[in-house]
Amino acid sequence: MTNKQLPAIGSMTFEELKQANEHGAEYWSARDLQPMLGYSQWRRFEDAVKRAMTSCETSGNNPAHHFAGAGKMVELGSGSQRQLEDYQLSRFACYLIAQNGDPRKPEIAQAQKYFAIQARRQELSDQATADMERLELRKQTSEEFKALSGARTDSTGRAHQGSRKAAEKHHTKARVGYQPDFVAETTDTIYMLEPKKRTELEDPVVIAKKEAAAKWCANASNHAASYGGKPWRYILIPHDEIADNITLAGLAARFGG
Repeated sequence: MTNKQLPAIGSMTFEELKQANEHGAEYWSARDLQPMLGYSQWRRFEDAVKRAMTSCETSGNNPAHHFAGAGKMVELGSGSQRQLEDYQLSRFACYLIAQNGDPRKPEIAQAQKYFAIQARRQELSDQATADMERLELRKQTSEEFKALSGARTDSTGRAHQGSRKAAEKHHTKARVGYQPDFVAETTDTIYMLEPKKRTELEDPVVIAKKEAAAKWCANASNHAASYGGKPWRYILIPHDEIADNITLAGLAARFGG
């Protein structure tokens, strides 16, 4: 028996005792778990089950979702069957039973160690997944940053156009990706600016671009927040609202959403 495994019943391990109900949800029979945790008497084991149910409720969880009452049919010597009280236990319920079991039993101590290891493994797995998602977002953001046209702002917040590449073709039913007319940075925000003729503001392609750009800015802002960077905002601006005496802050306030 290693530190990574619960005591086995014969050749059956804890994971091998797992069953699935009619909905495909995993569960463990309390009757099957009882000998694995070192209990020879059901009433003693049920005491631990009831303490676990109390812990479950105290932690803000519904015990009925983790300790489903059930009956287990057993064969008698005469060939007849008798129904024994049983519970269908979730993995969380099994963990709580181990935590509330008799600490003098080696099997309980081993079970507590097993679930502690499993919990740590899950934490590491979740962390690895989160790291991969952050790396993917960082890569995507980096690639899209390189594709954006550059721009600068002066101390009043007026945007100056940089180089612009031709926008990709867009289809209203397809996922839209494109390059805006301007990118402008102020002391606290990076703006993605898209001037359009007023008559084009309700065009389906323009609206699709706006939705895609807003989503991109939201993703970029979330990524920037992870390292203290500036948020991104998309602004669709009617072309006739742009003038020498209009500041970027003023445009953002009126058209930034």
